[in-house]
Formats: sequence, C-alpha cells, structure tokens
Amino acid sequence: MSGPGDGATTSRDRELMQRAIAAGADARWVASPNPWVGAILVTADGELISGATRAPGQAHAEVVAIQRAGDRAAGATMYVTLEPCAHHGRTPPCIDAIIAAGLARVVVGVLDPDPRTNGAGVEALRRAGIEVNVGVVADKVEAQLAPYLHQRRTGRPFVVLKLASSLDGYTAAPDGSSKWITGPASRSDGHRLRAESDAIIVGAGTVRSDDPNLTVRDWQPPTGSHPEEYNPTRVVLGEAPEGALVHPCLELSGDPDEVLAELANRGMIQVLIEGGAAVAGAFHRAGLVDRYMLYLAPALFGGDDARSLFSGPGIWSIGDLWRGELVSVDRLGNDVRIELAPPPDQAGDDLATNAAIAEGA
Repeated sequence: MSGPGDGATTSRDRELMQRAIAAGADARWVASPNPWVGAILVTADGELISGATRAPGQAHAEVVAIQRAGDRAAGATMYVTLEPCAHHGRTPPCIDAIIAAGLARVVVGVLDPDPRTNGAGVEALRRAGIEVNVGVVADKVEAQLAPYLHQRRTGRPFVVLKLASSLDGYTAAPDGSSKWITGPASRSDGHRLRAESDAIIVGAGTVRSDDPNLTVRDWQPPTGSHPEEYNPTRVVLGEAPEGALVHPCLELSGDPDEVLAELANRGMIQVLIEGGAAVAGAFHRAGLVDRYMLYLAPALFGGDDARSLFSGPGIWSIGDLWRGELVSVDRLGNDVRIELAPPPDQAGDDLATNAAIAEGA
C-alpha cells in the first residue's frame, strides 16, 4: 500500500503534491489534534482549487476543496497529503465526500497510520472505481506531518525540547539570572514553537524562579487572528505557586513516561519542553525527545560555575556519548538555531499504535 498504486507518478504529480503541502501549512495552527492536511483539486478543465483542514469539528482539507469546486469536482483529480479518512469522528468520512463528488483520481502523500483508516481509505476509493496513487513526495509529507504520524504510530505525543544557551553551553549565571540570553528573533521563533504545540511543559522550580507566563505573545500569527488564540495548555511538573503567571495550568506528577501518557490521553499531538535543566535532563535520559531545538547566542559565561543545559547524571564514558542527527542550522538575527533529531535507534515510530489515543479525531 506504500507504493505508487494504480498508475505511474509524473513530475506534474510531484509539483501538485508540493502545492498540497503548502496548503497544509496553513492548517498547522488550527487543525490539531487532527492532522494539518492540505489538498489540491484539479478540475477537468485544469483549474486548481485548494483546501486545508479547519478547526476540529469542521471540514477536512478534501471536503473544503470539494465544496469550493461544487459540480466541477466530477471527473477531477485530487492531491492530498494524507490518506482520506475512512471513519466517522467529529465529521463524516472524507472518502464518502470524494466518492459522492465523482472524482476520477486521488493522489496521496502518505497513508494515515490511525488504525481506523490505515489503508482502508485507499481501498474504499479503489473499490469505488477511483484511481489512487500513494507515496508521492512522501518524504516531505512525512516531515510536515511528523508530530501527527508519530503520535498515531507510537501512542505518545511528539516531544520537542527547546534549549537556549551561550556558546559555552550555559543557560543562567551562578546567581540564577538568565533572561534573554538569545535575541528577539530567537524568542519569536520559540513562541512559534509554542503556537505549534498543544502543551508546554516546565518544572515547578522554573515557575518559582522565573515566574514565566508561557504565552505566544512574541510571535506574529496568521493575518486576522490574535496570538492568544494559539496559547498552548500550560503544564507544570509539580505544584505551581498560587498567583504564578502560569495559572491556569495543568499540574502533573510522575516520571516522563507517565506525564506523556496523561497528555496523550488528553489528545495532545505535540508537546514542548521549556525547562528547567532537571526536566530537560530527565526527558533526554529517558530517550523521549523527538526533536531538539537549540538556540545559541554569541555570548560566553567564561567559566564553569554557570548553569548548564541539563542537570542530573550524564554519561560516564566517551563511548556513551549521545550523537543526534543534524536536521537544520539557521541564523536568527545574531543567534544560531540548531535542530537535532535523535539517533535512529532511539526513534519509537515502530511501537504498536495505541488505538485509544486516536479516539475523537
């Protein structure tokens, strides 16, 4: 089911799937816990009509495109980043809308690992006489939908660990002062990560020392909306002091696995860890971080008494050194952002899917 399917893939197919990926980017901020899917419908006379998944309970990308096309959808080809859903959740199955509209061909980026679909959507379309191609520009679709695909495959949220430090690897001075090591561009990008996430996690110690509010105030949202609309659920590991800016928040206890299980049960797709060093170290040592976002400022503490990125026991021998895979390196103002993925042997995408997590998509 992961191959090209009924017909050969053309360069035009790849071009139009790239357009569907671009359409899906527009849904990134509103669709979760549903996947941020994009679709391009090509009418019989060659007109391109786009669609993107809307907020939970509203139309998915395929239905948006079909509704915009109206009668022109008959005989059309649709390019959609994720396999059309075959189950009834908050909305009816997208395969029903595709079949009813009379589409002739559907080109799919990747299959949906949700156990209620996972190939069933493609099979239903083929049984209805619709040509289906699967796996077009799959690598880029996988990258765009990585948090959703990971959550459906493993049963736990995609974990992003955000770290900001000086070039010599420190996050705070010996007296505990630490604000604004990095510049405005990095802070804005960090708030974008918050907006992309369903929850943001900090330890109670960070709340007591820094009293953060953990909002997305320094990020510019899509036109016509306000940053407050994208604030994630604030999660404190331990008890947040009364009157702390983080309230209202969710207070949790337990080891990292237990925390992620609880957040998964709440339908969260991506969570962002922001601090402090003890929390970062615990999730890192547990092998539960799926992406490391490290912001480096051109600054030096110049000694060994400042506070480091992680606290707790590290490796004992150089042979045990953790080595990730470099995803990207970008300059943000006067800072550098480094994105790291864990080594392949740490990835958990082959774990059995927890079907209960998928309820309500």
